Amino acid sequence: MKIAMIGAKGLPAKFGGIETHVAEISTRLIKAGYEVVVYARNWYTEKEIFAYNGIQIIRVPSFVSPVKATDGVTNVLLATLHAVFFLKPDIYHFHGVGPALFAWLPRIFASRAKVIVTVHALDKDQAKWPEWSRKWLELGERATTVFAHEVIVVSRYLQRYFKDRFGVIANYLPNGVNPVRVVTDYTVLSPFSLQPHDYILMVSRLVRHKSAHTLISAWQEARKSKPNLFNGLKLAIVGGSAATDDYVAELKEQIADDDSIVMTGFQSGSVLSGLFAGARFVVHPSTMEGLPIAVLEGMSYGKAVIAADIPANREAVGDQGLTFAPEDIAELAKAIVYFLETPKEVISRGHMSRVFVEDAYNWEEITAGLKAVYKGTVKSWYSPALLDKAKQLGI
Repeated sequence: MKIAMIGAKGLPAKFGGIETHVAEISTRLIKAGYEVVVYARNWYTEKEIFAYNGIQIIRVPSFVSPVKATDGVTNVLLATLHAVFFLKPDIYHFHGVGPALFAWLPRIFASRAKVIVTVHALDKDQAKWPEWSRKWLELGERATTVFAHEVIVVSRYLQRYFKDRFGVIANYLPNGVNPVRVVTDYTVLSPFSLQPHDYILMVSRLVRHKSAHTLISAWQEARKSKPNLFNGLKLAIVGGSAATDDYVAELKEQIADDDSIVMTGFQSGSVLSGLFAGARFVVHPSTMEGLPIAVLEGMSYGKAVIAADIPANREAVGDQGLTFAPEDIAELAKAIVYFLETPKEVISRGHMSRVFVEDAYNWEEITAGLKAVYKGTVKSWYSPALLDKAKQLGI
């Protein structure tokens, strides 16, 4: 069976939850004997890369302009046309409601193939989009329900949304984690002037709705309120620009006179792993998510998490973490202070977090569920741990 993955920026995953998701499931599909092709954007995947973990990569151009939407729109259109008229896969798997706007093409010109759409987030809620783009993304939600043979969502929150708004029962296949057991590596931390367990961590693309600016303000307010509690502690913000250089410049100006905050830029592999392993706890202030992989990864390293109180974050952290009102600087500052004043509780929450995500968000089981959706044998997949959590949360 040949699968065309359309909508991700490319592979290997540099930044972005969709790219990580596609890399993880595609690698496992290859091992299971599927043929997987991922369409990539020229600026994201280097021209020397034609394959990754056995996955074929086809680079397709896009029109990059000051209007952010043109990049994705042109790339997905060209990728879909190439798949329809040249690749001719058995399954067209679109990732995101924006790419789903072109799901009608295979329904008309490749009618024997199956069309799948995975919804990773309600993209219309992202602050970066102008009003006209949000209208198009709303139309993409409708296109998802009209043209896809099967709809997949990565969180229960999204599953409820599509049922309530469109009457569609979507397949639930969340993001996952890989179990990790990592010893803190001092050599990884030293270039950033960090010491093991003497910093808190945020890992994210630096885009406005991820709210790094809120965390910086809360960190600074918390330090002023109880300076002795913060002796030797630092805040590490890991991530780079995603065509958001102006926002990154704002953040750098915000921390210009504060040597307690470190911006490491984009990191991956062993460096990112070492940064997760050495953190005291993780903060995720994002105000818009589908199901945040950064939160799941932090929990997989045995870290307690403080997250903005939005449905997707609340679903991820559950009873193991703390939440605060989105963009509420004072409430986030209090949460940071509380975690610093209760180190034993932080360790306990971190341990519970690791146990939970390893059981509930397993990539192998998630990929098995995806294969069943491809074959049309199931409507949804749930792990026992997630069912228990749903009862606790009343969802």
